[in-house]
Amino acid sequence: MAWRPSTASRAVKIEIYPQAETDIIRQFRYYLVDQDAPLTAFRYREAVLESIDQLKPHPHMGALFSGSISGLRSWPVKGFEAFRIYYVESPGVLRVVRVLHGKRNIRRILRNSEPRGQ
Repeated sequence: MAWRPSTASRAVKIEIYPQAETDIIRQFRYYLVDQDAPLTAFRYREAVLESIDQLKPHPHMGALFSGSISGLRSWPVKGFEAFRIYYVESPGVLRVVRVLHGKRNIRRILRNSEPRGQ
């Protein structure tokens, strides 16, 4: 097997926008309180974090999402594939914009979630 350079040297920094944090907390709370399913709640939270971590060495592996945010990509949450992580990547930084369920009006929500100051 050929030697490959460590992917850690190519990993990017992760920034989770406040709206994405709110999305994660809201879904966590839904499972924990509304559904009385603490194991699912904690499994969901860990799945989101692991899925974001998966993107670090290869931020371009997410599918491009055409819409109002230039360069926006999406990636499924492992084990919760109805949820997708929406993010943009710039040199050295992966910015998580939102984490949304596919049955929501994604385009409308993302129009109101455009990253500022890029």
